Order: sequence, then structure tokens, then C-alpha cells
Amino acid sequence: MRRLFLIAGLAAISAPGLAQPDQGNLAVTIYNQNLALVQDTRQLNLPAGRSRQEFPNVSGQISPETVTLSAQGVGIVEQNFDFDLLSPSKLMEKAVGEEITLLRTNPATGAETRERAKVLAVNGGVVLQIGNRIEVLRDDGLPVRAIFDRVPENLRARPTLSVTLESAAAGARPVTLSYLTPGMSWKADYVTLFDEGAGKIDVQGWVTLTNTTGTTFENADTLLVAGDIGGRNGYDPYNRGYRPPPPPGNRPGTETPGRESLGDFYLYPLKERTTIANQQTKQVSFLDVTGAAGRRAYVFRNGWLGTLDQASSADTVLQFSSSRDQGLGDALPAGTVRVYMKDSRGNAQFIGENQIGHTPMGSDIAITTGQAFDVKVQPVVEKRERMSNDRWRTTMRYKLSNARPQPVTVDLIQSGLWGDVRIVDESKKSDRRSADETMWRVTVPANGEATVTATFDTRY
Repeated sequence: MRRLFLIAGLAAISAPGLAQPDQGNLAVTIYNQNLALVQDTRQLNLPAGRSRQEFPNVSGQISPETVTLSAQGVGIVEQNFDFDLLSPSKLMEKAVGEEITLLRTNPATGAETRERAKVLAVNGGVVLQIGNRIEVLRDDGLPVRAIFDRVPENLRARPTLSVTLESAAAGARPVTLSYLTPGMSWKADYVTLFDEGAGKIDVQGWVTLTNTTGTTFENADTLLVAGDIGGRNGYDPYNRGYRPPPPPGNRPGTETPGRESLGDFYLYPLKERTTIANQQTKQVSFLDVTGAAGRRAYVFRNGWLGTLDQASSADTVLQFSSSRDQGLGDALPAGTVRVYMKDSRGNAQFIGENQIGHTPMGSDIAITTGQAFDVKVQPVVEKRERMSNDRWRTTMRYKLSNARPQPVTVDLIQSGLWGDVRIVDESKKSDRRSADETMWRVTVPANGEATVTATFDTRY
């Protein structure tokens, strides 16, 4: 009879069964929303009629209701997913009510004694009945081994799918097992080197794969799908409630990239087959662009017609394009853009990061990377008058300063202009960006200052 020895740890030994060969020809499609489609084609030798086949090395988080199996002349009668994995603690839990053998070794003489014991409970410790006495199996360092007569049928060394098949004829044939599983996801990461003097950026795009399914997928043909699938409630880092309004300069593109699409999603196949190991994060390059156009801009947004006691830093913004001409030339999956610049010694230094959503090709992109050290703005309420029972007039002065040795342009935005707010006077023509915001594009001289004034007619 096969026995399994439990000492400090447990060597995993598979129980005999009708398990088929491990993973076959694998194709894995990974979505942004913690979801993957696995298609596993294995060569099976099936008997005629009904038989039970076991498929080890499926995902430990498989969604059993999504399983399909396709093969010529074969139908599924029943399927079971066994995810209770073999371990020392599980083996002891399954032995409750059963008898095991305890093998004790005398440390002084090396003599061994065996006793049969019935496992009564496994709750914070193992309670045993040995003859007429009750004993607790303590972890006190004494040499004691628990010997089990067998491996319980419902324990598996690996996640296993058991399928009862009805085959019209005997013989070998390819069988494709398909299923959906959470626990696998991907995101895009972009590393950007900005050369301000040349007005150029170099961008390296990386796919970051993460596998927490409990299973390694060997030599898989891997396809990534960029887009949000309807009906999925997975974690979405780009949709978490309130987000600050984007800086000016963002405009969705209208160009079609030269890559395959699936419905309204874009596909990003990995060029070579790859092994997606369990509990692994893997990075694969998918974009490599040098010399695309890029520029630095400054943005300051005032939330309402109010005064700041002291000047506040403007946001630093990197502007570039995903267009075919002078841009990155591709649709960009949602991800994090990290920006570097070279210092005077030629070393690339990190200067900030931000996120982008799924971005069509041909888009103008503006991301905030940090706050400017030398460019500041102070909004001040100069006068506030009540014109009638429900109308007020507020005169604002915006003082902009620049400590840099070059002139800068600041996009000065006044937001909070909801309702029937009107600008009745301004020192510089503004651009009404939306019902809530208006913007002035202000040039501030090198080592100098600039001022903008405006009077608003409001209900409150």
C-alpha cells in the first residue's frame, strides 16, 4: 500500500488516476481587467464510450462555468474542478475521523516505535486518540512522523479539472480545453526620455504581465487585448472616482493604427512564445520610438474666485502626440508614463510620472509630471461688489512670476464658472474651454512677472 510520510514538510506525491499529459499547445489571451482566456490543446487517447479524464495544470482560479472542450466526436457529460491542493495541513484535515500511524524515534537510542492513532480534530493543533488516551501532536522538536495510508481522492498536487466524456470512437485526437480565469492581467508602462533643448522625446513602451493564478503557463502564444470589457467588475486603476481635470493640450485622435483590432479593442500580440510563470511579473517591449516631438508647458488652475495668501507653483506638463507624423505612431494602451531628463553630466534623471487612458492614434497628449520650482501664480480678489439681490461682480488679479533664465508660457485656468457666469472685462482675451473653465495663455518673461486681470459677473 502506498504511504505518504509527513515530517516537517511534505513531498507532493500525485495519487494514481487518469490524468492526461500536462499542458499542450497553449494560447493565452490576457485582458486589462484581471481576466484571461486560456486555450490548451492536448493530444488524448480516448476509449470509445464514457470515460473520466483529468486535466492537471489548469489555472488555480479557473471559472468552471466557462469551460468548453472541443474535439471530433466527443461530448462533455460532467466536469469537476478540484482545487483543494495537497499540503501537510490539508492532508491532516482530510484525515479527521481516520487512523494514521505515528512513528516516534528515541533521541538517545535511535529506537523507533509505531502506534496507530485516530485523528479527532485539527483546530489550532492536532488532537489524537491513541488507545484509551487523548493526545495532542505538539510541535516540540521531538522526532515524530505521521504516516498516512493513502492520499484522499479529492486532494490534488496541482489544480486539476476532471471531465467525464462521451466519445463516439476510440483513438488519439487533439482536444482543446478553453476557459476564462481571473488572476492574470497586464498593463502598459512607458519610459520617456525628454530632450527639451531639441524638443524631442524617446519612448520605450513595456507590457507588464502579472500571473497569480497558481499555475505556470509554459511556452504560451500570448495575445494582449487593450480595452475595457463590459460586465467585468475587476479593478480598474484609471476609474477610481474623482480625478483632477486633465491639463489643456489633450485632444483625442482620429487616425487608424496599422495593428489588428477585435471589435472595439486593439490587439498586442507578443512576438515570441513566452512562459508566464506563477507569481511572476514579466515585462516585454512593444513600443520603441526615438525623436518624436515633445515640449514642456506650464499650467495653473484656480479652483474658484478666491484669494491665495501666497503664490503657488504651476504644474509642469509634458506635451506630445501619438500621431503617425512627428508622434509615437500607434494607439497607446492605458498605463503609466514615467519621464526622465538628462542632467549636465549626461545622466538620465527621473522628473515625474502620470497615467494615460486608452489613447487613439493621432491624439495630442498632455500629462502633468510635477510642480514647477520657478514658475508661480498668485490669484487675488481685488474687489467684490453686490450688483443686485442675486448678482455679484468680482474683480480678480493673477500675478505670475518666472525665475527661469528663459521666458515661459503658462496656461492660466479659472475654473468653477458654472451657471450663467460672464466675463465683463479682462486685460487679455481668454478662451472659454468649457461651461466650467476659461483659460488665458500668458507669456512670462525671463526672470520677470506678468499680470492678468478679469471681472466676473456671477449669481453668487
